[in-house]
Amino acid sequence: AVCSVIGFPLGATTTAQKAFETRTAIADGADEIDMVMNIGAFKDGDYDTVRSDIAAVVEAAGGHTVKVILENHYLQPQEIVEACHLAEQGGADFVKTSTGFAGSGAKVEDVALMRASVSPHIKVKAAGGVGSLEDARKMAEAGADRFGASRTEQILAGQTTASGY
Repeated sequence: AVCSVIGFPLGATTTAQKAFETRTAIADGADEIDMVMNIGAFKDGDYDTVRSDIAAVVEAAGGHTVKVILENHYLQPQEIVEACHLAEQGGADFVKTSTGFAGSGAKVEDVALMRASVSPHIKVKAAGGVGSLEDARKMAEAGADRFGASRTEQILAGQTTASGY
């Protein structure tokens, strides 16, 4: 599947721009969209903007898979729960841990919290922090449906990577 990113790295672009980027990406052949939640609006408590931002991207995606990147590095546990709820309310198919631009990637405890915070039909993607098959196993046990790592070939060959990106 071809996936395109929207609003990287902090989700700070306008809703109209994100919708335009999404429509363009789909028209250019993307099968999936990874959008970054508007972290600034979220941290300001402007949940209506965050929710409508997500809903606009979902609508623009026209039935294609949309993953919302929460960027957990910047969030406290209760904020992760709230962000998961907003992603689900906005119609997202997945919640995702990170972009790879923040200081940390997926953590087992965050994946478990995300899994517990969304309905069963919403999937969880652990991105970053998956540097070995053992890491992937732990993430799966915590509830990850999908993983993101830049060194997949080495991981599958049994090599451990330092960063997981």
